[in-house]
Amino acid sequence: MSGARPPSTARRRWLVRVAGSALLLAGLFWFLPLDTVLAALVSIPPGVFASVLLLFLVAHVGAALKWWGLLGRTIPAVVALRAHYAGLAANLCLPGAVGGDAVRAGIAYTALRDGPRVMAVAAADRLIDMAALLAVALFGLAVSEHSGAGAWLALQALVILSGVVACVVALPRLLPMVWRIAPGLPGRTLAEQLGAAFTDLGHRPARLALTLAASATIQSVLVLLSWWLATAAGAEFSWGSGCLPGRWPRSLQCFRSRSTDLACGRQRLRHSSSRSAPTLR
Repeated sequence: MSGARPPSTARRRWLVRVAGSALLLAGLFWFLPLDTVLAALVSIPPGVFASVLLLFLVAHVGAALKWWGLLGRTIPAVVALRAHYAGLAANLCLPGAVGGDAVRAGIAYTALRDGPRVMAVAAADRLIDMAALLAVALFGLAVSEHSGAGAWLALQALVILSGVVACVVALPRLLPMVWRIAPGLPGRTLAEQLGAAFTDLGHRPARLALTLAASATIQSVLVLLSWWLATAAGAEFSWGSGCLPGRWPRSLQCFRSRSTDLACGRQRLRHSSSRSAPTLR
């Protein structure tokens, strides 16, 4: 028997995806003032919009290849691209950026069948992206005239990132201690394999450095694309709001800060005479 899906099943799943996307767009345009958003979009020259869209897609191809390289190119590049874009789509409906990471890791595991390695690379890739984004944000804040709120957010991000990195570095040493205390605890083999995968990554500094450089380049490109799009729409661009809050993983963001920024942004869209544009995520 063939494992291919019947056409009716494939069509049904496609229709569900289309309906879900339509609902998300409807919710977005219900929340935002439609006339202001449309006016901002119309004010963007078609050439600028097409260029930003093309470069945005290219940047995400680069992000997929970056993760593929960190994985040691052990799966086909096409699978890595499919996994990356599936993760991006999952971020629209799953909680936080971690949901997309889980989808990407699941597709990679299907091709590689090495769960500990995929988990270690997913964690390392996320930490490297966070470190690169923080470096880009700090650089922007250093040259920005208005860096008060952004500097406080960057400080919080630095403290959180430092703590997470310290835990990951100590993980290979800490994991065996759990089974010394409780030898009968299940999962020892998986934990040992995960620790070995992290140790193996730690023994590849050149690969980690190249991944960090690639991540910093990609994050810079995405921020500059946001600036270009906002400028074309006649909106002010804040390095802090265009960089750290937009792309720092949602699971590590301050909910109150995000809610306040969103409320203020909605008020500006409704009452400001200047036109604004959405920030690329």
